[in-house]
Amino acid sequence: MHTTLKNVFGYDEFRPGQEQPICDLLAGKNVFCVMPTGAGKSLIFQIPALLGSGLTIVVSPLIALMSDQVSALKLLGAPAETLNSTVSPEDNDRIWNSVRSGVTKLLYMSPERLMAAGTLATLRSLNITLVAVDEAHCISQWGPSFRPEYEMLVALKTHFPSAPIIALTASADEVTRGDIAAKLFAGDVNIYVSGFDRPNISLAVTPKQSWKSQLVAFVKTRKGDSGIVYCLSRKKCEDAAATLNSLGHTALVYHAGMDKFARDENQKRFVRDPGIIMCATIAFGMGIDKPDVRFVFHTDLPSSMENYYQEFGRAGRDGDVADCEMLFGMGDIRMRRQFIAQDGSGEAETRRAHKRLDRLIAYCEAPTCRRQALLAYFGETSKPCNNCDVCLDPVALKEGTREAQMVLSAIVRTGQRFGPAYICDILVGADMQRIRDFGHDKLPTWGVGKHLKKPQWQSIIRQMVAAGFVHLDVAEYGGVSMTAQGKDLLRGAADFSYRPMTMKAAKAPRGTKTKQAEQSLSEAEMDMLTQLKTARSTLAQEQNVPAFMIFHDKSLRDMARRRPKNISDMSSVHGVGKAKLDRFGDVFLQVLNG
Repeated sequence: MHTTLKNVFGYDEFRPGQEQPICDLLAGKNVFCVMPTGAGKSLIFQIPALLGSGLTIVVSPLIALMSDQVSALKLLGAPAETLNSTVSPEDNDRIWNSVRSGVTKLLYMSPERLMAAGTLATLRSLNITLVAVDEAHCISQWGPSFRPEYEMLVALKTHFPSAPIIALTASADEVTRGDIAAKLFAGDVNIYVSGFDRPNISLAVTPKQSWKSQLVAFVKTRKGDSGIVYCLSRKKCEDAAATLNSLGHTALVYHAGMDKFARDENQKRFVRDPGIIMCATIAFGMGIDKPDVRFVFHTDLPSSMENYYQEFGRAGRDGDVADCEMLFGMGDIRMRRQFIAQDGSGEAETRRAHKRLDRLIAYCEAPTCRRQALLAYFGETSKPCNNCDVCLDPVALKEGTREAQMVLSAIVRTGQRFGPAYICDILVGADMQRIRDFGHDKLPTWGVGKHLKKPQWQSIIRQMVAAGFVHLDVAEYGGVSMTAQGKDLLRGAADFSYRPMTMKAAKAPRGTKTKQAEQSLSEAEMDMLTQLKTARSTLAQEQNVPAFMIFHDKSLRDMARRRPKNISDMSSVHGVGKAKLDRFGDVFLQVLNG
């Protein structure tokens, strides 16, 4: 597998978290990988597919994503195909012949296409050695991105009992992971959670004042960068793009109300052309394989931590510095609550949606490092990151240990099973029949918090959740309970400070940071890098593929530093495999030694 890694993909070593899952798949074991965007999930099934004796089926939700991955694999010399609604009858016959003859090693399909009776009948007669399910969070009804067509995949083991299955996703909390493991694998699976941190992405949340002027200020120093601007409504997408275009940026629109052809064309342009800003609703982004997105800007609050993580995670997939900024206003909370109420979901799902939103609001109000609050949601701990607005520009916090102890006392005395709103009612001494029915108006904590209003108590509880003192149960009834950290706080062995409910004035953007990876290049190396990028752009146009599919920026930087003299030297450059060496090596050597 190390030979394949070098010869096909051009890499000398695996990234953290890749090698053991590959070994498991080669040993016939089921695998479930939760890895950050850009961490190299696809390689985990692609290498076993190329080493296997039969066919690997890859399930993916989007035609554009499948087409891009197959194009990238073909450039590497890997025999891959995709069957989807855009494939002509002639190509359909050609692909099936290639599959039956054993030439094709990876076949990409949507879940609907795979689970069609005719497709299953044909595939069952073939040697299926692996099934890969990408964007696996779509399987779980516990997750915020559930797709009904993905639920059909729970029958995969029945249809292909001898083939190991790998599920992959970048965002799944503990509840969602458990649901996927149960549904897809009946618990028979090795689960690898490689961490959720994306340390190269700077995180910031700014109080919303005038979204349009705040967006303009943010992109002012980012002309020529690729970015995504997420908007809650179609009209806002159109307004954002028009504003940016009037200022000399190149901005496109993507939302469900557009003509499908226009939408697809805009997506292709975004992926293939440099320096484009896509103004989009959440309909855009899943599986977008563009490594050099330098920023993501949210004009509105997303619906959950998972969706926020997925959306800002589309930036900086190449590992270079990227910025993520979110505008947050009280009106956003009201709008999101209305959306949940109007969704028409069952009581349990509506409750979960509200609790997911509560956790995101807690993140927005976090008094401490944002990355710590984000990772805590996914069950991880970290030190302060020094790469978020709270770390870089701390706000004045208010000492709140006494208030936090009041909250914890109310939680414990009411049995650690009620939601935040009820705890707030206890603290402010609300005269409610429900409180009297439980006898909670007789508790010593009833009414001890009358010095603050209920919204202020709600904010404090959200911040306590974000800081890890209180646990909010998303999966069940939304009750709050005290954590081990909270016990220390209640007995006086820890302190708590909170961010008061005030909207601070918007600050000027911190400005684009110079790409860290290019800071070490000399002037001559930077000049050479520019020439290499020009050559790459020409080749990409000739091949009709995005420039990064020829070579990533990291490979070009390595060329500029090493200045290889011949094909042998070029083979040691990062990301230069045999097929690309044969196909493009001479072109880049000519630039390097011209």
